[in-house]
Amino acid sequence: MRFFLAGIMQGSHQRAVLHGQGYRDHLRQLLTVHFPGCEVYDPLAEHRESLKYEEIEARTVFLRHNRMCREVDVLLAFLPEASMGTAIEMWEAYCHGRVVLTISPLEHNWVVRFCSHEVFPDLESFESCLQTGHLQKRIAVWRQ
Repeated sequence: MRFFLAGIMQGSHQRAVLHGQGYRDHLRQLLTVHFPGCEVYDPLAEHRESLKYEEIEARTVFLRHNRMCREVDVLLAFLPEASMGTAIEMWEAYCHGRVVLTISPLEHNWVVRFCSHEVFPDLESFESCLQTGHLQKRIAVWRQ
């Protein structure tokens, strides 16, 4: 199974800085434990210096990542607050029949509500659903 790890990077920062990215390692570890043999693509791990990219390279990476969201099995989005890039990735995955799981307190946000198969209010609830095996079963049904 192939996962795309989406999530807030720049958010609403007006400068070229990132939000804390510690969630990425934790989510990658959870996925590899609960989905043995899965592939997890993390855009930041592949492009650590992306904020320094020139225009053409940045655009190429941005568009390639959006295309990748159409092809993975599951997109996992981490949204403690709004992220335009993550919203586009969610849209691409959802419109192309991919499973979209979202960890976010933004339950009233329309992108979160309407482009997610399931929304978890926080990391703890996501992890709990994994540990019980319920999420793995639901993903199998959604992928049919």
